[in-house]
Parts: sequence; C-alpha cells; structure tokens
Amino acid sequence: MIAWLGMYDRPELHEVHDRYWALIRAQLGDGPEALTRGGDPWELWQSPDLLFAQTCGMPYRTRLHGHATLVGTPDYGLPGCPPGNYCSVLVARGEDDRDLPTLLAEGSFAYNEGGSQSGWAAPVTWFLDQDLRPARGLKTGGHALSARAVAEGRADLAAIDAMTWTLLREHDRATDALREVVRTPPTPGLPYITAATRDPAPIAAAIRAAIEALDPADRAALHLQGLVTIPAADYLAVPTPPGPEEILPSV
Repeated sequence: MIAWLGMYDRPELHEVHDRYWALIRAQLGDGPEALTRGGDPWELWQSPDLLFAQTCGMPYRTRLHGHATLVGTPDYGLPGCPPGNYCSVLVARGEDDRDLPTLLAEGSFAYNEGGSQSGWAAPVTWFLDQDLRPARGLKTGGHALSARAVAEGRADLAAIDAMTWTLLREHDRATDALREVVRTPPTPGLPYITAATRDPAPIAAAIRAAIEALDPADRAALHLQGLVTIPAADYLAVPTPPGPEEILPSV
C-alpha cells in the first residue's frame, strides 16, 4: 500500500508529516509504516495500491476523476478562502512597483507547470477574464522555484499556491524580497484521494481523528484546521484554460 503527502512536504515538515501519517495509520489500523517519498506522482496517484495521497485539483479533473476516489479536502484556514479552498498568489519583487498589466506585458511569468491548478490554470483563467496574457513565460518545475526565479530576477511575476506561499514565508528567506501583487478567486483546494476500489469513508474518519489528535504545535506547523467534503462536481466545474503552448509565444 502507498501513502504519499508530497504536495506540501517541505524538508522542515518531514517529521511532522510522519507523525501525522502515524496517527492516521493508527486510526485505520492498516497501511504502510512510512510515507512514500520520491517517485512519479502520476504513478502513485493512479496505482491500485494507493491508500492515501494528496493531489491537485487540475490533475483530478483532467485525468484522475474516475480513476481515483475523493476522500476529503484539508482546510488550511487560508485568508479570503472558504474552508477547503485556496487561491493563487501572484508575486513580484518588492522593489518592482509595476502594476499587473505592465508586469505581464513587459516581463516574464514564472509558472511551475501547465498541469497545475494554482501555478497555471487559476492565474491564466483570471488573466484571460481580464483580457490579459503573459508576454513571455518561464517554466520552473515547482512553486518554490518560481518564487526564487522572481527573487533572483530571472522572472518578473509568479503564481504561487497560497498554502505554499504561506510555507515559503515561514521557511524560505528568499521570499522576503517578494511582494504580493494580487490573489486569484478561490477554487477547491488540494484533495486527499484513494484508489478507485477503496471505500473513502473510513479513511476520512481516520484523518479527522488524526487532525484532532495532532499535537497543537504539529497542527499549527501544517496549518491544518480540519477536513471538509467538497463534491467531485465542484472540482470538475473549475475552468481549464489553454495550455502554455497556446498562451505563451515563447513556448
């Protein structure tokens, strides 16, 4: 069996996530002793051996729906977002006072990858609604890498998952050089999933009990407020914009 929490598992949080998983496993009475770290997320998410993992909303609606089962969505208490929702934070360098249209027209937009809800789909959907689009793009492979690209001057604007941005502000001093430009409208957050053949109800119950049982310091480190139920239809209703190859002239 596979348990994977790689979406927000920064090195500083490995031990906290290990304790969180141990509590879930104890409630379930089953599961692997240790979280899986490394490997191809797509293979893990689609494995028939998957017991518990976290994915992103865009992969769920575009490829995983029907091949994996929603368990529930963690609520991180993000400002301006309903429980279980999140948004993208658009960031620029602190000394760069250009407004968003100018940043997009004159600069380079850093994004983690075209299959990401917060790194690509949410900001690009919002850009297009405002009749804006990036003039140039830089694919970085990760939210932290996007933030660092802006801090180092290799890009001018980046879209960061709001929860990742919270963790970066706590653990990565490079973000001290950045400022928030705007936040996109909220969408359903990163859900927990299990294999399509598994009953999600016992897993959801185990997660809720584990969150309650977490040491307050661990709960605070993970920003966990609880587990909410967001219907699959809400995830499937989120717009999917054109990909980078259709939007960015440099791709």
